Amino acid sequence: MIAQNHNTTEAQRQAIQAAIDATRSAAERNRLGQFATPNALAVDIARYVGSLIGTRKRAIRFADPSIGSGSFYSAALTAFGSKRIESAVGVELDPAFADAARDLWADAGLEVVCADFTRVVANGSCPPAPNLILANPPYVRHHHMDRADKERLQRLAFKMTGVEVSGLAGLYVYFLLLATAWMQDDGYAAWLIPSEFMDVNYGGALKRYLTDRVTLIRAHRFDPDDVQFGDALVSSVVLVFKKAPPPPGHQPQFTFGGTLERPHASDRLALDRLRTAHKWTAYPSHAKNDRHTIGDGTGPTLSDLFRIQRGIATGDNKFFILGRADANLRGLPPKYLRPILPSPRHLRATVIDAAEDGYPLIDRQLCVIDCDLPEHLVEQRHPALWDYLQSAGALGVKDGYLVGKRTPWYKQEKREPCPFLCTYMGRGSNDKQPFRFIHNRSQAIGTNLFLMLYPQNGLAAMLRKHPTRAADVHELLSRVTGHELRGEGRVYGGGLNKIEPSELGRVSAASFVDRWPVLSERRHTATQTNLFS
Repeated sequence: MIAQNHNTTEAQRQAIQAAIDATRSAAERNRLGQFATPNALAVDIARYVGSLIGTRKRAIRFADPSIGSGSFYSAALTAFGSKRIESAVGVELDPAFADAARDLWADAGLEVVCADFTRVVANGSCPPAPNLILANPPYVRHHHMDRADKERLQRLAFKMTGVEVSGLAGLYVYFLLLATAWMQDDGYAAWLIPSEFMDVNYGGALKRYLTDRVTLIRAHRFDPDDVQFGDALVSSVVLVFKKAPPPPGHQPQFTFGGTLERPHASDRLALDRLRTAHKWTAYPSHAKNDRHTIGDGTGPTLSDLFRIQRGIATGDNKFFILGRADANLRGLPPKYLRPILPSPRHLRATVIDAAEDGYPLIDRQLCVIDCDLPEHLVEQRHPALWDYLQSAGALGVKDGYLVGKRTPWYKQEKREPCPFLCTYMGRGSNDKQPFRFIHNRSQAIGTNLFLMLYPQNGLAAMLRKHPTRAADVHELLSRVTGHELRGEGRVYGGGLNKIEPSELGRVSAASFVDRWPVLSERRHTATQTNLFS
C-alpha cells in the first residue's frame, strides 16, 4: 500500500511539474535554470548512492537545496524507504514549486523551505546538517546573474569554503560548494550538473575542490547526443562524492555514456593525473567519447604559429550588418562600411576569393557599419548615415550591453582582415571536423561566430616570402582531425561543439613543422627572445 501511494504521488508530481513548466516560456526557464530531473534518472542516482552507503549505516537525513517539485525526494523514498529517512528538507526559491512540493510530500516527511538557498545558508537559518544531498541545482549561467549577486556569492563561497570562484561560473557551482559546507562530515552527495566545468578555465576551482577537499567517488558523463533534459542544451555529469579528504592512493571512477548502472566505458584515474589535466571530459577513453588530443603538450601548437582571436561582436548584427546593395541604396558612405563575412551557415565555400575592391566574391556581399566620427560630425557630413543611426533608438539597439559601452556607440572592435578563419561552433563525429577552416583571400572580417587566425612569428615570415603557400597552410588546417578539435573544445547537449581561441591554440602544429622544418627553428628563436626580453 505504501509503495502504491508513493507511485500515485509520483505520477501527480510529474503532472504538476508539466503543468507549471507549461506556464513559463523556454527563455524564462533558461534564465531561471529550471530543468526538472527525470524520475528514472533520479532513481538511478539515488540507488547508486544507496549502494555506497550500504544498509548498516545510520539513518538518512536527506536534503535538496533546489527541491523543485521533489523529484529527488521521490527517488530517495524509492531507494531508501520512508522508514530509513529520519528527516528531509528541501529549499526552493520558486513559490509555485515550493507549494507543489509541500502539498505532495509533506505527509511523507518532507519539510519545504521557500527561500533562496544561498541566503538561507548565509544567515545561519539552515535546518540541521544533512548526511545525504541529492541535487539538480539551477542551471543559471553567469550572464543571467547580476553583478551584485555574483559578488555576494563569491564572498560567501570564499568565507564558507575558502574557494575563490570565477565570475564566469554558473550558479550551480555556488550551490554545490555552499551545500557541501552545510553537509555533515562523512556525508554523501550526488549532483547532476552541466559538464562544462570539466573543460573550462573557470571550472578549475571546482575541479581542485573535487580532487583535494572531498573524496570524489564517481563522475558519470552522459553522451552529449543523449540530452538529459529535452529543453536544456547542456551536456550533463553526475558527481558523487563523500565529504571527507581523499585517502592516499584514491582513484575516482570516471564513466561515460549509457546509465550509471551500465555505462559504456569506465576508468579509474589517479588524483595527480586529474589535477594536471585541463580537460576532464577526455576520460574515460571510448569510441563515442572521442575527446582526445594527439599532442603531449611539449610540441608546437597552433598558438605558436597564429594569433587567434574571436571576430567582432557588433552588439546587434541585424542593425549594424547590411547587405552591400541595401547600404548603397541608403546612400551610406563607403568609407564607414567594412566588408564582413556572412554567418557560417550561409557560407558554403571554404576558399573565399576577392573582387577588385576587396569584397568577397560570394552571392550576397555584406558590410558592417564602423565609424569613429562623433555624432555631431556624422550629422553634419553624412546625413544618410545619420538618418539610419537615428532609427537605433526605436529598435532598442542602444540599450544593448556592448553598444552602451562603446564611444561612439557605432564604432566596432578593431580587426584587420584575416587570411584564415575557423567556425566557432558545429557538429561532427569521428574524423569529421566539427568546425570548418576558411581560407579568406578577401578583405572581409568575421563576426564572433568565427575565430580569426593571424599568422605570426616564423609562419608570417614564410608567407611574406612565399605567399602561395597560404593554400598549403589551409590544407594542413583542414587536416586537423575531428577528434583533436573536439578534444580541445567543449561539447554541449545534442552534440553541439564549441571552441575558444585558447583551446584552438592548443591543437598540435606538428604537421606544419614536418612540412616546413624552418618553422621549428623560428619557434625556438621566438621562445628564447621572449624568455630574455
